[in-house]
Amino acid sequence: MKFSTALTVASIFSTASAFTPSSLRTPVSVATSLNAVSKKDSYDITLLPGDGIGPEITEATKKVLQVLCKRQGFTMNLNEALIGGCAIDAANDPFPQESLDQCLASDSVLLACIGGYKWDANPRELRPETGLLKMRKEMGLFANLRPAKVIDQLIDASTLKREVVEGVDVMVVRELTGDVYFGEPKGIDVINGERVGYNNMIYSESEIERIARVAGDVASKRGGKLCSVDKANVLDVSQLWRDVVTDVISKDFSDVELSHMYVDNCAMQLIRWPKQFDTIVCGNIFGDILSDEASMLVGSLGMLPSASIGESGPGVFEPIHGSAPDIAGENKANPLAMILSAAMMLKYDLDRPAEALLLEEAVEAVLEKGLRTADI
Repeated sequence: MKFSTALTVASIFSTASAFTPSSLRTPVSVATSLNAVSKKDSYDITLLPGDGIGPEITEATKKVLQVLCKRQGFTMNLNEALIGGCAIDAANDPFPQESLDQCLASDSVLLACIGGYKWDANPRELRPETGLLKMRKEMGLFANLRPAKVIDQLIDASTLKREVVEGVDVMVVRELTGDVYFGEPKGIDVINGERVGYNNMIYSESEIERIARVAGDVASKRGGKLCSVDKANVLDVSQLWRDVVTDVISKDFSDVELSHMYVDNCAMQLIRWPKQFDTIVCGNIFGDILSDEASMLVGSLGMLPSASIGESGPGVFEPIHGSAPDIAGENKANPLAMILSAAMMLKYDLDRPAEALLLEEAVEAVLEKGLRTADI
């Protein structure tokens, strides 16, 4: 059964029981190390609708948040800003200074999606993805939290067997601002008469320490198991990664069971036996690949949220799917990943875990009714 974004929202609105806290699931306070703001009555939220289906799923999420605020007795001041292709068109900049200033002044940021065929041929500095990288760097967003939790109602949407994915609940903690994506030197030069491309995979001890602390904190509040992923058998930078992660977890998170796994083996094990994992921590490029792989255990990118956080200041919360320009404007987009991203925002940035739980239960209630978009 297909349904529109409007019907999705209407279904969440009409499910009154979805906004009643479950007696079986007790929300817990988020650790201060994740830097949630203190709970308060009013929050300033920057919305970044972006491109493609972004404005549609943003509108759906706004309606859900407005209902939530009314029922729970607090306020969200939702103010939009530009990022991505729409920012290039409007300001010739994929992430204008005005948008950055607004984000930094907010309590949190909710991003939809960016990109599209229209800008694919642009020079690198005028591509939507450059705006995303700039935002992460300027806001100090060094940690990406990406959950991959199989929802009972969608088990059959996964391409893997039910017995493999049933009960899977994995959190991938990815370092965002280092590694080969940001390492210097980099470029394409002519050497001995031919073009040579090169990038530098590099991490400092302090960069590894801070992501290890986030991962340790997350793991200690989940199942107490942390798997650190590297390629220490061939990469010096991975050997440093392994040494530092081991040191941080053994000293500061003695209650967490730490294991290490090579990235190629991890890629295989995520498909072979995903239930062995609870929390995974890895560098930027390995995390980029493994988090996408883990997401497909669930069956659709359209169902998965993510959080990007820094040492201080607001975090950025966004669905992991793309902008789907082929269905933009047709009211076919699945808004649930963005609604679940709003739930992560409530939990990790706004110190409102009870309200986050209400959104999660509302999404499950909609799915229990059998309502679906084409992607699920």
